[in-house]
Amino acid sequence: MNILAPSILSADFGHLTDQIKETEKGGALWSHIDVMDGHFVPQISFGIPVIKSIRPQLPGLFFDAHLMVFEPETMIADVADAGADLITFHLEATEHPEKCIELIRNAGKKVGISIKPKTPVETVLPYLDQVDLLLIMTVEPGFGGQKYIEASNDRIREVRSYIDRNSLSVLVEIDGGVTLDNVEVPLEAGAEVIVSGSAVYKGDICRNTADFNAVLAKYS
Repeated sequence: MNILAPSILSADFGHLTDQIKETEKGGALWSHIDVMDGHFVPQISFGIPVIKSIRPQLPGLFFDAHLMVFEPETMIADVADAGADLITFHLEATEHPEKCIELIRNAGKKVGISIKPKTPVETVLPYLDQVDLLLIMTVEPGFGGQKYIEASNDRIREVRSYIDRNSLSVLVEIDGGVTLDNVEVPLEAGAEVIVSGSAVYKGDICRNTADFNAVLAKYS
């Protein structure tokens, strides 16, 4: 089953929980939460208190926490305690990826690893037998509303081929510039978890979510 993970970075922060609930009404099962430190990426976004505050109000949603921070190993325990279900760290952000994987596993959470658009796919392949999800960034991380990088499709195909050849149980997630107009190409390439922010949260959130899920269902 393909999965839509609406990115709350594009939500109205003044009505955050209400807007996330609109995605639930539209059929979303996941919520994508970007945690930014202002160093690994230029922006600062959600921290531990925000995750902790919305978790009790959204008990049915799977929290997909994306750490865009340097030295993510220092934050993993707190993100886990705040209520994340899956924690994704960037390969480029740590000198200790194995430690990050171990910390997330020991916290009882699903493990994700991510690479930026210019990071060679080959660098992450050795870790795929240790994780639950690979997040391929399809824009430069840190800002919403960017245009999808078309070269990402070949990267998705390369990863999908590697996963299938090695019979690995790893979800392929993409994040950045995904809209209803372009989502079918990465789905055809092998993406399974689709992060979308602006295309979900701008306008009728419930309808936008339902429309995305209708497209995803065709490729499940």
